[in-house]
Amino acid sequence: MARKKKGDIVDGWVCLDKPFEMGSTEAVSRIRRLFNAQKAGHAGTLDPLASGILPIALGEATKTVPMMMEAQKVYRFTINWGVSTDSVDREGEIIGRSDVRPTVDQVKAALPAFVGEIDQTPPRFSAIKVDGARAYDLARDGVEFELQARRVTIYSAEVSDAPDADHVELTIRTGKGVYVRSMARDLAVVLGAEGHVSALRRELVGPFSTENAVTLDSLEEMVHRGAASEGLLAVATALDDIPELAVTEQDAFSLRQGRPIVLLPRQVETLKDRLRDGSRTVSAFQGQTLVALCQLRAGRLEPDRVFNL
Repeated sequence: MARKKKGDIVDGWVCLDKPFEMGSTEAVSRIRRLFNAQKAGHAGTLDPLASGILPIALGEATKTVPMMMEAQKVYRFTINWGVSTDSVDREGEIIGRSDVRPTVDQVKAALPAFVGEIDQTPPRFSAIKVDGARAYDLARDGVEFELQARRVTIYSAEVSDAPDADHVELTIRTGKGVYVRSMARDLAVVLGAEGHVSALRRELVGPFSTENAVTLDSLEEMVHRGAASEGLLAVATALDDIPELAVTEQDAFSLRQGRPIVLLPRQVETLKDRLRDGSRTVSAFQGQTLVALCQLRAGRLEPDRVFNL
């Protein structure tokens, strides 16, 4: 006899505005407890020293997390000139000092080299595994190791503020795998300066942004008055850029059983026109209910992930 899972069946996304000094794992645990949800996960770790958008998936929404890992992100961060640290943030040990203070014009002139597909080496203090161990653990223990550069994409980068000579604020839009601290480190090197990230805020992850975000305090207030659902976004929120196809009740049943469905030629052509970047992923809906994520192949929709909503 199967053991009953603890908690309630809760399906949806919470677009959390994560507070400063809270880890992503702790944030997920807090949200899961607030909703008494059986299952929870997050789409993209956000460091404790960063604040901002942390999409948290509950229940069936966890099946759409891989989509969010591919989503574009927007970061706003401040570089503090004059001091470099081993972790490239304000918690690290100081490893360099300089009187060089790059001007706003110098920063603007250097930024184009960081836009587009670039090779970026992750910071030593990162969660990347090296021979089974986390890089940040090895770095703290003083172990010598090298991380390989990775191909990443930065779509845009601009100076958004310059409060004084010691600080410059940048806003960047990125693809997956970009490290803000690596960009700050590399920018300082290009400008012949020392610098570290003194403030970092994530403002967007795909369809999740500051516009549809909630704070922990506001969620706790909702739960207290029995209105937790007000802080919950639909499972399909994560699929806003994936083409939708309306299916019949019979086709929905087939997809839920793991069986492909055959499409009409006009349906195939319509979907092909809406697919982009070589993707074949289509979301199937029966009415307003998400049925499955499918792959379009040879005129058929083959279910990839089925939802029990």
